[in-house]
Amino acid sequence: MSNEMKELRGNDDGCPRYEVAWEKPREKNFVICIFVINEGEKVRKQLRAMSAYADQVDIVIADGGSTDGSLDEALMKEVGAKALLVKRGSGKLSAQMRMAFDYALSEGYEGVIVIDGNGKDGLDGIPRMVTELENGRDHVQGSRFIAGGIHENTPLTRLLAVRLLHAPLVSVASGRWQTDTTNGFRAYSRSLLEDPRIATFRACFDRYQLHYHLAIESARLGFSCSEVPVSRKYPATGKTPTKINGFRGLQAVLRQLFAVCLGYYRKRSND
Repeated sequence: MSNEMKELRGNDDGCPRYEVAWEKPREKNFVICIFVINEGEKVRKQLRAMSAYADQVDIVIADGGSTDGSLDEALMKEVGAKALLVKRGSGKLSAQMRMAFDYALSEGYEGVIVIDGNGKDGLDGIPRMVTELENGRDHVQGSRFIAGGIHENTPLTRLLAVRLLHAPLVSVASGRWQTDTTNGFRAYSRSLLEDPRIATFRACFDRYQLHYHLAIESARLGFSCSEVPVSRKYPATGKTPTKINGFRGLQAVLRQLFAVCLGYYRKRSND
């Protein structure tokens, strides 16, 4: 990539400041946004594999500020990426999401699929997400726990936390049974992201809250929601790929989850 700073978008309020470091014209109605930060060869391998689905979705990389040199112009050309966005403002995953959504909506996409860039997710779920969006779904959750879904080497503590705590809490808060609420492989319609009751573009969404907020409020407000089977495979040995580290990291995630479930981020009529 050129070292020349591109024009910054966003305003650090509704959307973090970000740079469009690579771009080409839109080709499809739907886009898949990959969230990355220092994923090294994992994201390069994933992007190469993802290019097989370029006949169905455009590819946008939403980089949280990688310093490992894993994303370059040659790779963007090789995989046919639509854009590389680099976050320059504050915030973590939810800020990357707001950045990606801001870009996708400004480019005229009718739906946005999101996925992590650490190589855990099976890409064969992409066509299922596209089909659901084409059929008018507003919130599509990828699930490894429904018929057709696959999970391998899921750490036991994570499996129990999802099945016994996270999914039940989100289900109760949303009024709809949901099975895999920590899975970041999802899809959203344009109408959901733009709805003023959802109020996607707020600076308070800076860590993991936005994933939870969209899952809860989409169902609670009567949007069309569904789950599709996907696969998620953790490595059999070595370090578990995750950005949630240690007990303090888990505590922070639980605080965010409880706050969203209790309606803390819900848009009030007088806001």
